[in-house]
Formats: sequence, structure tokens, C-alpha cells
Amino acid sequence: MSPSEKQVNLDIHRILQILPHRYPFVLVDRVTELVPHKRIRGHKCVAYNEPWFQGHFPHRPIMPGVMILEALAQIGGILAYASEPFDPTTNLMFFLGIDKAKFRHTVVPGDVLELACQVIHHRSNVWKLSGEASVDGTVCAQGELLATIVDRSP
Repeated sequence: MSPSEKQVNLDIHRILQILPHRYPFVLVDRVTELVPHKRIRGHKCVAYNEPWFQGHFPHRPIMPGVMILEALAQIGGILAYASEPFDPTTNLMFFLGIDKAKFRHTVVPGDVLELACQVIHHRSNVWKLSGEASVDGTVCAQGELLATIVDRSP
């Protein structure tokens, strides 16, 4: 990190001001590093009482891969907001797609899922990000995410 880049700490209260998601779909608990237009790091604390563990799977709970990708999309949305702030009451960030998604390791209750995204490309209201989720340094999932900022009204 260069001297002009500052480490930040966004807690859940600030995250809830940025993201439109609410329980049980808020998948970012904290942001620990943020460099606008470049990168973001944060985490999600995975708990046994999360709703998907009832059925995925009852005797061997594993966080669904799509939920890990959603967590990456959410932290990517926070990066886009920090880079070019928009009014979350009138705009939303929509997840458009994912390329090169890979699932490499399981995520289980008790894990701290480290989330990281980097900007690959940004033009107008479209963002392309590279995302990686890991636990204790082991990559669990990765992919390239595409998102856009749109008006909230239908």
C-alpha cells in the first residue's frame, strides 16, 4: 500500500447505508481495506445459524457457492460506491454476470470468509471486477464479476 492509500474500516452500520440488502442477505460484515477505483478487502463471518445451512447440507453444512459469489458481488458494490458515490435511495447496483467462476474449497460454519475485489475495467455505469474469496489463505472461490448502477424505479 502506498503512502497515499489509506486503510479503512467500514463496519456493518456503514455497510447497511451503502448496500440495499438486509437480513438474511447481507453477506459482508466488515470492510478492512479500500482504495477507490482499485481494490477492496473485507470479510464475512460464517455462522452455523445462517438459513442455508438447514438444507445445504444438514449433516455437513457448506456455504453454497452462489452465496460466496454474491458476497463478492456485494463487496464489489461497496467498491463501486466508494469510487463513484451514488445515492443508494435512488440507485441500485445490479449484478450482471460472472465469468471464469471457480470453486476450489468449501466454506463451513466458523470460517471467516475473506473477500477481495479489484477493478479490471470501469466505463460509465458498468464495472468489471476480479473477485477472490478465501479462508485462512486458502482460495475458496474466484471469478470475474460484471455489475451496473441503475435507477431504483422500475
